[in-house]
Amino acid sequence: MKEGKHQKDEDRLTGRVPLRIILPVSLTVILFGITIFLLLLPLIEEKLLDGKREMIRELTESSWSILAAHAQKEKNGLLTREQAQASAIENLRRLRYGPELKDYFWINDMHPRAIMHPYRPDLEGKDISNFTDPNGKRLFVEFVKIVRTQKAGYVDYEWQWKDDPNRIVPKISYVKGFEPWGWIVGTGIYVEDVRTEIASINRKLTLVCLGILAVVVALSVYVVRRGLIAEQQKKQAEEKARRRQDQLFRASKMVSLGTLVSGVAHEINNPVTSALLNTQTLRKVWDAVLPVLDERTHSNGEFKVGAMTYTEIRQRMPMLLSHIENGTRRVRDIVTDLKDFARETPAERSDDIDLNEVVVKAVGLVSNLIQKSTSNFSVDYKPDPPVFKGSAQRIEQVVINLVMNACQALTDSDRAIGVRTGLDPVKGCVFVEVADEGIGIPPEVMQQIKDPFFTTKRDAGGTGLGLAISDRIVRDHEGEMAFSSNRGGGTTVRVSFPIPADVGRQTRRDQLSIR
Repeated sequence: MKEGKHQKDEDRLTGRVPLRIILPVSLTVILFGITIFLLLLPLIEEKLLDGKREMIRELTESSWSILAAHAQKEKNGLLTREQAQASAIENLRRLRYGPELKDYFWINDMHPRAIMHPYRPDLEGKDISNFTDPNGKRLFVEFVKIVRTQKAGYVDYEWQWKDDPNRIVPKISYVKGFEPWGWIVGTGIYVEDVRTEIASINRKLTLVCLGILAVVVALSVYVVRRGLIAEQQKKQAEEKARRRQDQLFRASKMVSLGTLVSGVAHEINNPVTSALLNTQTLRKVWDAVLPVLDERTHSNGEFKVGAMTYTEIRQRMPMLLSHIENGTRRVRDIVTDLKDFARETPAERSDDIDLNEVVVKAVGLVSNLIQKSTSNFSVDYKPDPPVFKGSAQRIEQVVINLVMNACQALTDSDRAIGVRTGLDPVKGCVFVEVADEGIGIPPEVMQQIKDPFFTTKRDAGGTGLGLAISDRIVRDHEGEMAFSSNRGGGTTVRVSFPIPADVGRQTRRDQLSIR
């Protein structure tokens, strides 16, 4: 009967899941689609086309430089005009670029007459003022108009696909006049190429988007369903024992958090690790090619890569790689904290812990932050504190987190931070205490300060896991973390750890004998 009732409740909860997720998931899909296909893809297409335009402008400038070099030889008397022009024409006729090495340059004069065209030699030497594309556009006349009015510019028209005269496609060309000889030199890009690249990006982006949306939908259904089941179980438990309301609520919240972490942390960690390793590899590659690029710049002068010069890229690349690496490391650290928080079993406690040694190491690790935060820092060590079993690294993590929080709470460097270790023979424990003269903790915040993901420093990069993980570590060591604070009057945090019973009895006997 109970199993049937439980299954019935679960089925009823499952039936309610679509009503809870259809609206947010639908809005997510719609907004995601609008962002990608109406905003991002058109922007990518525009930037890609701008990049292609910039490329043909730079290529045309390069071909213009070839003409200028031959004109200089004519001017210096090394060549006659006919020899210089013939040499320049042959250089440009053989010049190719592009993936298939079929993109080319052409030359016409201001009449216009065709001087050189690699794929249309039938036009060379002819009057092309009445030559039109399939839409009736006199493209060579347009080239002349652009050069006369602007000296250089872009022209849209239709032309054969590279060396295929039977295929006519839209084309964008950049032309520039060479005044000494009355010539116009130009090259162009095919719009079809850009559309092909956009289509490829579109397909890949669509697959990625569908994958992300599928994960979002699956996680939404799973999390909502588990949350509803946990809520129903909590209500049943409240009916049996209302005095356990708070404990059951916290247990339910930890179950939901553990479910979320176990389902997401591994998937995030793999690509983050891959990105970090790839960034380090890129840094090594960059360092390896720098001497070659520097030598190239020293020998041939400055050159452009895209819209930037090599010098600009050389200055910015190390900073960009560092930003990627630092950001990836931060994501990896957050995932590690999530895994630590979600683990079900406490860490192994096999170290003999001297609390003074732990505090010394922790303070040393954050000494730079302490020096930047306060000029009034003090540490008071209890001589020869009792040793207890635990994980020294974990407890060191707790002390580091408390000292960092104290530093962040100070409003100026004149405010003090004090750290001390001590022994409480009555309770049979050793403790470390961190006190600051910072802004204090409001009472309403004090109730939530140990809750996971609760933080008042979200804008400054806080994740809300520091105190939650520290509290978990302390509880794993059967200890206690206690706060006392006044608004504007600073905060004191005491972390206590129990010591073995025989050590506690010996300590109390020593105190009585002293009295």
